[in-house]
Amino acid sequence: MTKHIFITGGVVSSLGKGLTSAAIGMILERRGLTISMQKLDPYINVDPGTMSPFQHGEVYVTNDGAETDLDLGHYERFTHATLTKASNFTSGKIYSHVIAKERKGDYLGRTVQVIPHITDAIKEAIYEGVASAEKESKKTVDVALTEIGGTVGDIESLPFLEAVRQFALEKPRGDVLFVHLTLLPYLRASGEMKMKPTQQSVGKLREIGIQPDILICRTERAMTREMAQKISLFCNVRPEAVIEERDVEFSIYQVPTDLVAAGLDELLVDRLVLSKEPKTELDDWRAMLEDIRTTKDSCEIAVVGKYTELHDAYKSIYESLSHAGIANRCKVNVRKVRAEDVLTSGLTLLDGVDGILVPGGFGERGLEGKILAIRHARETGLPFFGICLGMQCAVIEYGRNVLGLEGAHTYEHSPHTPHPVICLMPDQKNLHEKGGTMRLGSFPCRIDRGTLAHRLYGAETIHERHRHRFEFNNAYRALFQNSHMKLSGLNPERDLVEIVELPEHPFFVGVQFHPEFQSGPLRAHPVFRGFVAAALAHAKNGGRGRVGALEHA
Repeated sequence: MTKHIFITGGVVSSLGKGLTSAAIGMILERRGLTISMQKLDPYINVDPGTMSPFQHGEVYVTNDGAETDLDLGHYERFTHATLTKASNFTSGKIYSHVIAKERKGDYLGRTVQVIPHITDAIKEAIYEGVASAEKESKKTVDVALTEIGGTVGDIESLPFLEAVRQFALEKPRGDVLFVHLTLLPYLRASGEMKMKPTQQSVGKLREIGIQPDILICRTERAMTREMAQKISLFCNVRPEAVIEERDVEFSIYQVPTDLVAAGLDELLVDRLVLSKEPKTELDDWRAMLEDIRTTKDSCEIAVVGKYTELHDAYKSIYESLSHAGIANRCKVNVRKVRAEDVLTSGLTLLDGVDGILVPGGFGERGLEGKILAIRHARETGLPFFGICLGMQCAVIEYGRNVLGLEGAHTYEHSPHTPHPVICLMPDQKNLHEKGGTMRLGSFPCRIDRGTLAHRLYGAETIHERHRHRFEFNNAYRALFQNSHMKLSGLNPERDLVEIVELPEHPFFVGVQFHPEFQSGPLRAHPVFRGFVAAALAHAKNGGRGRVGALEHA
């Protein structure tokens, strides 16, 4: 029978619940258990697909095409859990489901209420998350982890907390575990860490009827034994179950090893009555951390984007660059450059970088700055990597400045352009809704032999995740194919251009898909790995080109 762990957060938002949840999932996997992971979000949006990245960070896409919370990216980077559309439910999705049933008459005239109808729907969503993971993976889930978004005390989270309280009541004792993540703030004026916010947060949970089994305390300083005992006493949690989670020194990938060092793995198996064998195996993870700590080589990548002010807006891209750095045994320093500033302040913003990455995005703001940065990379031999809109900008730049297509543009922003080298997909026309209607999820791509893409992937057919409405315009295929730009990857089902590259350039690759969604610290994505290898070669060779770029990859 599947065991369940519910992870809640208190005191403040952005404590790192997603990271902690992912680390717990990884710890359990490293003990030979099969897990599923799920995020329940309290906001009313059906999904984050229509939300600004400034509001909610990046939108993470699963293989089956769900637009989800960015915490699911942590889940996939740390674990092998199978994520699906049932891995992320919002208040909007829950309420939409209940209202649709009411409109059909499924409730037979009863008054529809938060309790029991909304809470029942939430419990059904928890079971659906497990069933969906088992169906996709064809494995029985031993432990299902469910992270509750928001902060305890928020009105939006109450239905979810009530639902998991009921869920635990309906399960046999020992089948459900509550983990609560809190903050121990340090007051510099008094030189003290304060426990009162944690006590109040746990008090709020207990008012709802949830008693945490394990408390994980985020802190920037070491927690003393006396503090743990006081927290234990006031929060009704055993002393050994008060776990310190110190701010990491140099990498978020320290979190699992730190939690194991604090004894969390043994607590989990004891409380859930799981097998004590085998022990948690983290040798490869510790070796990776040692490589990160001791590496001496470095390179600098400029990420030229629209949302660079918020780190979470490009979370998976930054992490994928970090993974590629691990694979190349180098530190990747990221220079965040606002695309608009490239246009207004000039290319000096890119002085000294070893590579330029232009990520995806929507809207016209910053587009010309991205195109200017791409031209700079193409003309100077600077390694370039374009993702989604970044690839489309590379096509526009090449069309304008090499093929002589004056006014070449994307139909998204310039419907009257004489050369719409990027156009709207046919099935995207006449859509009345924005949410969940793009080309979403994993699709195959066939790669031409002998190309850079083929050397990087080492395969002729790959599968990558997509999130876009606009594509390379096939009316211009022949013109580009007869030039120096190679259209090296195509979708075989719809004959759509997926990858473009410049063979005579040290590294110039644009991809229509989002490779950052399939990268991990011990399995760097091949294109990111090759891009960082080229940037490292650029740094080592004083910017003189391709020597050693692919050898490192």
